[in-house]
Amino acid sequence: MRRWFAAGLAVAAVIGATAIAASQEVKSLRGDQAITEVDKAPPVHQVREGQRYERAYRQQPPLIPHAIEKYEIDVKVNQCLRCHDWPQNVRENAPKVSETHYVDRQGVRLDKIASTRWFCNQCHVPQADAKPLVENTFKPASPATR
Repeated sequence: MRRWFAAGLAVAAVIGATAIAASQEVKSLRGDQAITEVDKAPPVHQVREGQRYERAYRQQPPLIPHAIEKYEIDVKVNQCLRCHDWPQNVRENAPKVSETHYVDRQGVRLDKIASTRWFCNQCHVPQADAKPLVENTFKPASPATR
């Protein structure tokens, strides 16, 4: 009898949670547009060049302070490394790629950028004065440092 009672309570809890979730309105960034409709391209924001944005937290990947839309990054070529890989970074007066990018998944130090760090724009994006897509109240715990 206890098993049936416990099972009944579990089913009631699931039904209640489903009903609550179904009653909450989910808003999409696309607005009222149907999923099958083609959306117009978002506005392209100008890259903010020159002054660099501060990082919001210690491990934040640095933002890119220049345009990159014409940079080629594929399995064979990574144009970011022309300036940011050692020793070219000294000649180009560009920040050097972090030492963490020369370590593979097993912790082995490499002479070249690890394949897991090859596609820079997975983490690094150009800095731009763009309006946030959603409300954000994030505040860093302490002043940002580079």
